[in-house]
Amino acid sequence: MIWAVASTIAAVFMATLMIFIRMKAAKKPASVKKIILPPFMMSTGALMFLFPQFQVSWIQVLEAVSVGIIFSVLLIVSSKFEIKGNDIYLIPSKAFVFILFGLLALRIILKTIVGQSISFGETSGMFFLLAFGMIISWRTAMLLKFLKLKKQLDGEKTFSGKVVEQKP
Repeated sequence: MIWAVASTIAAVFMATLMIFIRMKAAKKPASVKKIILPPFMMSTGALMFLFPQFQVSWIQVLEAVSVGIIFSVLLIVSSKFEIKGNDIYLIPSKAFVFILFGLLALRIILKTIVGQSISFGETSGMFFLLAFGMIISWRTAMLLKFLKLKKQLDGEKTFSGKVVEQKP
């Protein structure tokens, strides 16, 4: 029980930290590196599966990743980019805070329900996979949007020699 409470507090802290990081990042141009690094850094958490108490069945992997992909839809829809001068910026969404905390609340509720029927370790493994499925699909969609704008920006540079302010 104490681990469930501690992990919930940690999740709330991480979500709050993510909001501040995202607000700060919106002030600087986006880049491929900034988009793809978070999933790579998060992937180190998969080392938990080296320990038997965190291992889950393949059906649980499929369930968790599928739910993560479904949850990512709101994040994908709320993540938009715009061209400003010669750079591409992530537009801060006013809904992002509500989406993030809404998804967090939903995850806590699901974790409480699932945690009643499987062990804490398995629950932790499944919810890591849920979060990983969510961030991979969200960041992949962001990368595709970014690369599309980057191609447009590079095309404008070669066509006119300079970039004109673009409005979406």
